[in-house]
Amino acid sequence: MPPEESEPQAPAAKPASRPGPALPRSTPNRLDIPSIGVSAPFTALSLDRQGTLVPPPDTDNNLVGWYKAGPSPGERGNAIVAGHVDTKTGPAVFSMLNTLKAGSKVTVTRGDGILATFVVDKVQTYKKKDFPDQQVYGDTNDAQLRVITCGGAYDHTAKDYTANVVAFAHLTSFRWA
Repeated sequence: MPPEESEPQAPAAKPASRPGPALPRSTPNRLDIPSIGVSAPFTALSLDRQGTLVPPPDTDNNLVGWYKAGPSPGERGNAIVAGHVDTKTGPAVFSMLNTLKAGSKVTVTRGDGILATFVVDKVQTYKKKDFPDQQVYGDTNDAQLRVITCGGAYDHTAKDYTANVVAFAHLTSFRWA
């Protein structure tokens, strides 16, 4: 009698990644990315009725926003930071975000007096229609940062850019400021 065929075996589960450093919740005050000349204050951001992140006001070219309903920078999870690439008056805070390199440092000065340091893992540009919501906004086991701005070509009909630039970073250290 031939041996019975068995169902294929699932591969062994990989061990879960160990959570890295994380901090308690605290409002961010300032974002610094020296390699691209960013030093900017924060404002709180929320979602519109369609569930889309509302960007910071375009009246200040040197202002970044933090999604206040999500993790704060340094807390476990993805802290979302957004800012303009330009405004009607010229280049804005994240005009050079697409040139940021893996390994660059990003620091956030927090309201609790802690300076949180992140290291950039990668910078990607995504067409808006192909934006990877789960990869950008999904939960993580460690403290991560997503820095987002517009990119691609400007569509004059839609009055918007065709893509988004996203920098992915993770918390590496923290200290009292």
